[in-house]
Amino acid sequence: MSAMPSPRTRPSTHTAEPTARFVDLLAAEWIKVRSLRSTYWVLALSAVVAIAININGVHSDLPYIDRPHPPLPGLPPFRYDPLFHGLGNIAAAVMALAAGGFGAITVFGEYATGMIRTTLAATPDRRAVMAAKVGLVTAITLVLGLVVSVTSFFATNAMLASRHVGLSIHDPGCLRAVTAYALVIPVCALIGLALGAVLRHATASIVAVVALLFVLPMLFGGERYRVLKEIGNHLPLAAQSRLALNPDSHTSLGAYPATITGSWIALAAWAAVSVAVAVTVVRRRDL
Repeated sequence: MSAMPSPRTRPSTHTAEPTARFVDLLAAEWIKVRSLRSTYWVLALSAVVAIAININGVHSDLPYIDRPHPPLPGLPPFRYDPLFHGLGNIAAAVMALAAGGFGAITVFGEYATGMIRTTLAATPDRRAVMAAKVGLVTAITLVLGLVVSVTSFFATNAMLASRHVGLSIHDPGCLRAVTAYALVIPVCALIGLALGAVLRHATASIVAVVALLFVLPMLFGGERYRVLKEIGNHLPLAAQSRLALNPDSHTSLGAYPATITGSWIALAAWAAVSVAVAVTVVRRRDL
């Protein structure tokens, strides 16, 4: 009879744990987002509200467009601006607030519940975890921004076609306006994500989002000081408004106007700095 092999001589059955792929990290982040029904309900509702605001604004203008507008001395002739009314600032503010809150909650939500410990225990590479969060937040909010922007543009201009003042996407400035209107939403979401990573508190993060997006621009209004006006021109929603401006409109840009190139750079810089801040803070700070 052959001797039974000693436990010490048995081959080892332990294998190394496979490294999590980036696709797996994205799937894990998607599960976290999907598990909170209130999150995607708020995003979907904000998109519907934003589209409704734009459509209602143009619909309310239809009787005004039909009225005669005699020329006034010293003023250019009346010309309705579908871009200004169809891609309105109020709707953009609604989506920016919702996106900023969504970006913040993806980070501070895990710190508040303690789930971040489980996440980093499963995937010690904090940069990869944050890259997955950034990718998912950007993708979701970009889709929402495109839905709101494209739907608002085509719906409002279809309403204005009977008044012969509607625009086509091929008209000057229209594609740029629709693109900027969509891109400012993920930019605001990344700003919220960065603030959530820095503050790690629900109330503080939301207050910071509101302060940066809506209160701070009030401090940089006016045209007396060029430095303040230049800073105000490069805030996220101000840059979007400049890019959405109709080239054929008679809107005055005032003193020290922002440029098209500078506005694109401002949006890109806000997104890049927000990602850098979020990754750096989560990587270096303790839990």
